[in-house]
Amino acid sequence: MPRRTTWLYVPGDQERKLAKAADLDTDVVCLDLEDAVAPDRKDAARGLVAQVLERQDFRAEVWVRVNALNTPWAEADLAMVGQVLPRVRGVLLPKVEAPWMVHRAAWHLALAEEAHGLQPGSVPLAVLLETPLGVLRAEVVAQASPRVQVLLFGAEDFAAALGAERTPQGQEVAVARQWALLTGKALGKQVIDMVYVAYRDLEGLRKEAEAAARLGFDGKQIIHPAQVPVVREAFTPAPERLAWAEKVWQAYQEARRSGQGVFVVEGKMIDPPLVLQARRLLERGGRL
Repeated sequence: MPRRTTWLYVPGDQERKLAKAADLDTDVVCLDLEDAVAPDRKDAARGLVAQVLERQDFRAEVWVRVNALNTPWAEADLAMVGQVLPRVRGVLLPKVEAPWMVHRAAWHLALAEEAHGLQPGSVPLAVLLETPLGVLRAEVVAQASPRVQVLLFGAEDFAAALGAERTPQGQEVAVARQWALLTGKALGKQVIDMVYVAYRDLEGLRKEAEAAARLGFDGKQIIHPAQVPVVREAFTPAPERLAWAEKVWQAYQEARRSGQGVFVVEGKMIDPPLVLQARRLLERGGRL
């Protein structure tokens, strides 16, 4: 799976920002038809995103966040994505609470893949867990279709649904955030951490992103281009950690050839869990 460390949302009804996003050095550009667009701008945003996708090439993977499947805009959003599908890498489904929402989107994508001559099942889905029910059903939602590659946690909507007050410490969302991570990792999905809404506070973002990387998240959702380099650095292992991982990985290859189960690196015994840790560090650092 490609690295998706920086997952940047771009409002679908703002032409200037959409044009700028084409050249941004981020892993994912997610063109947003949902929260970033007012209800009376949904149609305009849908048309603008379609135009931009037809005429612009993007450096990053392009995903589209459609409106929730239980809203009146979702069907038109999915139909638009189907028309421009070769230009879209994947679809993000917000506020998912039941398997039928995944099934419905997967059905639309299957029809569009057939129409464009694409390989069946080639367009992935990402699921945004941002309601109490969605978090509780994370396991069944994530397994509703093989297309689901990515789980994302949405702290702001989740806290609002609880009636909780958001705090810098995040205790009010800690259990749900960890549950989303645990579920995604158990099922082999990429898991992307919550947005840091104080977009001018880059130091606060750095601390939260570093903590997310230590927890095991694969990336972080972003709402401003200035956040991209901060998040990327936070999710890039330190040089000394990469050097250790490369030594372990090389020693592991040699141990496999000689039939050894455990081996020694820098005077320490290395067993399978440490080999896995080294592999993940190399993947995160782009070395594998």
